[in-house]
Amino acid sequence: MPYTDDISDLTPDQVLLKQEAHRFAAEVLRPTGAALDDLPPDQVIASGSPLWDAFKKAYRAGHHLRGFPPELGGASLGPLESHLVGEEFGWGNSGLSISLGVASMPFRFAAMSGHPDLMRELVMPFVEDTEGRYIGCWGATEPNHGSDLIIGGDNPDNHLDCSAFRDGDEWVIRGQKSSWVSNGTIATHTLAFLNVKPELGMQGIGVAVVPLNLPGVTKGPPTNKLGQRPLNQGEIFFDDVRIPAHYMLAEPPFTAGGLDNTLAGANAGMSSTFSGVARAAFEEALTYTQARIQGGVPISSHQLVQKRLFDMFMRVNASRALSRKANQRLQSGLPTVHYSMAAKVFATRTAFDVASDASELCGAMGMVKGVLVEALMRDARAALIEDGSNDTLSIAGAQHLLG
Repeated sequence: MPYTDDISDLTPDQVLLKQEAHRFAAEVLRPTGAALDDLPPDQVIASGSPLWDAFKKAYRAGHHLRGFPPELGGASLGPLESHLVGEEFGWGNSGLSISLGVASMPFRFAAMSGHPDLMRELVMPFVEDTEGRYIGCWGATEPNHGSDLIIGGDNPDNHLDCSAFRDGDEWVIRGQKSSWVSNGTIATHTLAFLNVKPELGMQGIGVAVVPLNLPGVTKGPPTNKLGQRPLNQGEIFFDDVRIPAHYMLAEPPFTAGGLDNTLAGANAGMSSTFSGVARAAFEEALTYTQARIQGGVPISSHQLVQKRLFDMFMRVNASRALSRKANQRLQSGLPTVHYSMAAKVFATRTAFDVASDASELCGAMGMVKGVLVEALMRDARAALIEDGSNDTLSIAGAQHLLG
């Protein structure tokens, strides 16, 4: 569809990558997402769920290694390539795209440490996994802490409640992560953000990889949500959980900048995913309005509908352009976090607005369960507060912009 799938600025290799990602999105992510959307959250992750087949297919295709270097089996994607895959996966299903993306986080961070024991114990088993046995999550948010991670600063009265302290050759972890940890119920490992130095507030965070089969780890039930229902989310509890000292990947003050870098990567990924959601909603509206007859003609013949379609077209392409810019900055070594925040805020807002407009243009059909635009609207609504609420990200982005 030329209006939404412009490939004129891509190299042949990039076109091939985009086509392969789109094929996986169309054949695996979109039908699996549709099947999971109707299920209660416990059935989404039950044995025999389509979720597990999707994970196996993703791992066998090497999609879990997108962020890894070539020597570890990764594709070493450039910024445009990263966006292309993210957009296609978001077009397929945003919840599954996010789930697959976060699944690699603990293992990617462990690989970046270069510690030989971590490479042997964690990284290589994940790299060699073709069955979806190793699944990561990002244990950042807590019942009383979420977006304040972004702008909490060094106020000692505002720090994470889930804590870790050193005990000889081990770290001991106590506390809880929230019901909104993506992959929380199904994960085998978490990249945990932990309160190590409370006197530094949110700057006192340590970052650790925690296997979730250790004594003292328990999980709550999967969260029942409005949107992104194929994305499992759930709380994790730590009751004096002990990890080897080398599983603590970073301590303050390193994590003062590391938090921004982590958020920049997450926000850039969200912008790619939800550029795909916006595109999917626009495509549905474009197709429906040319087929739906009112007043004896397709409703796309009516000027008001044409105007709304063109507004959607502009926003989809603006979202894509800003997302590509954020991904480019992410890999450039230049200050990037405010670009990533801007891209995430704009792309998720665009996805929600375009999906809402698409739902209206589809009339009553746009409100029917099982119709794609209805699910896209719910999925996009969840994204407005995901990986930082858009209002908080806008304030934080302004602070970075002003220095």
